[in-house]
Amino acid sequence: MFVSGAAALPGLALARAPITRVVPAFVVLFLSYGLGQALTDVFQTDTDALSAPERPLVQGTIDKRTVLVASLGGLTACAAVIVLLSPAAALPAAMAIVMLATYTPLKRRWWGGPPWNSAVVALLPLLGRMAGGAGLAEALADGAVRAAMVSSFGTYAVFVLLGYLKDVEADRATHYNTVAVRFGRRAAVVWSAAFATLGLAASGWLVHPRLTVSAATALWSVGAVVLVGAHVLAWRSTTDNDAWPGIQASVHGFVAIHLGEAAAIEPRWTLVAWILFGASIVAMVRRPVRRQV
Repeated sequence: MFVSGAAALPGLALARAPITRVVPAFVVLFLSYGLGQALTDVFQTDTDALSAPERPLVQGTIDKRTVLVASLGGLTACAAVIVLLSPAAALPAAMAIVMLATYTPLKRRWWGGPPWNSAVVALLPLLGRMAGGAGLAEALADGAVRAAMVSSFGTYAVFVLLGYLKDVEADRATHYNTVAVRFGRRAAVVWSAAFATLGLAASGWLVHPRLTVSAATALWSVGAVVLVGAHVLAWRSTTDNDAWPGIQASVHGFVAIHLGEAAAIEPRWTLVAWILFGASIVAMVRRPVRRQV
């Protein structure tokens, strides 16, 4: 959930909206990642049964119908809040839900999964900006919003591509033809580095007029360094079980970069951004299965 919260926050910062809009928008956009993850998990129990047998859906502790209803209902409720704040946001909000629901078939194709999943995350800063009261055309006309979208797209593709490294054997057995399955682990890292370059370039363009010697700059810089380091760790990975350090670093880097963007745009939010980053680290450390990120 820190992933979607961090991605949305630069859009909210660009909106310069009152706190009465920022808080409800941030809460529902923060929750959206968890609900979206639950939705995609419903359709991927075949590969999860091999790579993540401890998951409740795989074990049958909870059933698919319950998770499907809860996730779609929750995402719809989140979209409704955003639409109440900005009726024009109905289209991108609906697009995000549909794209999440159709992700699994795209994941089976090496060329489809990373851009499709990343495009969903790229909609979050747009939704954040629109929640501040902007229409769709107005938000898309803002170069800073477009940069935030490209930044989220590129840096999230890193997590997608490196994330596949923990499931190579399971994906191969269940016919998910990911980049790592088709071309190999290091090819996935190279592709990820290309997306990272795109994301960091867009992020740098977004924040460079605002970078000063500040805590916001420090947070953004931590994210950029950690995201680069994620590729070094991933390059050393040779099996599914040792892929997690690079994947973990990609999440930390993603969260720090986008929280840093928000803090650079709206310096009053710097303390909150650092608190959110610290909380994301605690959440990661406390995850129940180390190899799963």
